[in-house]
Amino acid sequence: MDMQVGISVSAVLGIVIVLRLMRRTEPRSRFDEKLSAFLCVAFGVLIAATPWGHAILRLAGIAARATH
Repeated sequence: MDMQVGISVSAVLGIVIVLRLMRRTEPRSRFDEKLSAFLCVAFGVLIAATPWGHAILRLAGIAARATH
């Protein structure tokens, strides 16, 4: 029997982002900040087309309308 395990790139990227954000608060280099920003943007692009991404977009729209 062949068993295949699929790992979603967006799931792995999400885990990497969470692990990076859980680190202690300390001064970070510009490269570290740029890498964090790039990872978050890449994660956003990957989940944008998914139902989960659409739900986040709807919630962000509701929150934006509520603040006006």
